[in-house]
Amino acid sequence: MENTPKGRVLVAMSGGIDSSVAAALLHEQGYEVVGMTMKTWDYASAGGSKKETGCCSLDSINDARDIAVQLGFPHYIIDIRDEFGDFVIDNFTDEYLAGRTPNPCVLCNTHIKWDALLRRADQLGCHFIATGHYAQVRHEPETGRYVVSKGLDEHKDQSYAIWGVSQASLARTLFPLGKMRKTEIYDEARRRGFHELVNKPESYEICFIPDNDYRGFLRRRVPGLEARVAGGRYVDKTGRELGRHEGYPFYTIGQRKGLGVALGYPAFVTEIRPETNEVVLGNYDDLASTFTIVGKLNMGKMASLEGRGLVPVTAKIRYNHGGDPALLEQNGERIRVYFPEPVHAITPGQAAVFYDGNDVVGGGWIERHIIGEAPVLTA
Repeated sequence: MENTPKGRVLVAMSGGIDSSVAAALLHEQGYEVVGMTMKTWDYASAGGSKKETGCCSLDSINDARDIAVQLGFPHYIIDIRDEFGDFVIDNFTDEYLAGRTPNPCVLCNTHIKWDALLRRADQLGCHFIATGHYAQVRHEPETGRYVVSKGLDEHKDQSYAIWGVSQASLARTLFPLGKMRKTEIYDEARRRGFHELVNKPESYEICFIPDNDYRGFLRRRVPGLEARVAGGRYVDKTGRELGRHEGYPFYTIGQRKGLGVALGYPAFVTEIRPETNEVVLGNYDDLASTFTIVGKLNMGKMASLEGRGLVPVTAKIRYNHGGDPALLEQNGERIRVYFPEPVHAITPGQAAVFYDGNDVVGGGWIERHIIGEAPVLTA
C-alpha cells in the first residue's frame, strides 16, 4: 500500500461522533486512515442491569465500521479485554478496598489504550495514532518536549484525561479536534451525512459499569465483601461514634448523599479509614485543605521541577474541577502541592494535573488526604 504524503494514521474509533469526525477530518486532510475499535469490556460478565451501551457495544462497533466503509478506509476490531481487566479493573477494585477513589478512564488512557494502539500501529505500518480527544499536542524544539495543552473548547477540554501519556507516545499522537468546538463537530458530522451520530446520545459512564452502580460492581467483583465490611462506624474527627455504615469501600471523600444518618447539619465524608472500617463525617469546612502529596508522576512541559524551588501553577484535583492556584515543590518521585487558599475534597486515588496557562506541566496520583493547614513553605 503506497504511503500518502502525510503518512498513515491509526484512528481509535468508538462509534461516537467525536472519533468519527476525527477520522473523517484526517481522511480529508490526506492521511491514509486505518480505523480501529477496541473491545475493552464484556457487558455480559458485568452483571449490571443497564442495556449494553457505549464504546464497547455491538451498535457502537457497527457505527464505527459504517463510517469506515462510507469513507473507504479499512477498519479493525481488537479485543483487549484481558489486558484491560487485569490492569484497569483490578486497580479500580484495589483502590476502593484501600479507601481511595480511582479514576479508571485516566488509568486506561495512560497504560492501556495508547500502548495497545501503538503496538497495532507498528503492526499495520502506521506512522501516527489519533483519537477524538479535545486536546492539543505540540513539539517544543528548544526543550525537545512534547507538550499537551487544553482543547479550544473549554467546556469539552480533555487534557486532564491524558496527562499520563508518555513523551514517546505523544510524539506519534494526533488530536484532530483540538482546535474545534463541539458545535463545529456537529456541523462537520451533518455536512458528511453522519445524521445518526448527531442524534446519538453521548455516554459518560465508566465503560465497565454501564448502570453507574459502582457499589453493585464491587459487591459482584469481590465475593463476601458486603459481609466483611458491613456495620462499620461513622465517627467525627474526635473519634465519637455517629452511627453505622454499609462498609468503607462504598463511600468517597466529599460524599453527602446516601449516608443514611441524620446529624442535624449537612454531613460530608471527610476521611476513609480502611484499617478500622471507619468513615469520618464532618461539615463542609472540614473538607478544606491547603496541602497534598502527589506521586507516580508523568511530567509534560517540564521534564522535572527539582531545583526550581516553588513553581506556580494551576492545579486540577479532579476531572470537573476548574483548577486552583498552587505552588509545586518536587522532591524525587513526589510533588508537594501547596494551595494559597483552601480547596475542598482532595481525594486520594484521583489525579492531580498541573497547568501553566493552557499547557500541562505534568501530573500524578494524589497519595495522601491531609486535612488542615500546609506545613511551612521552604524557600
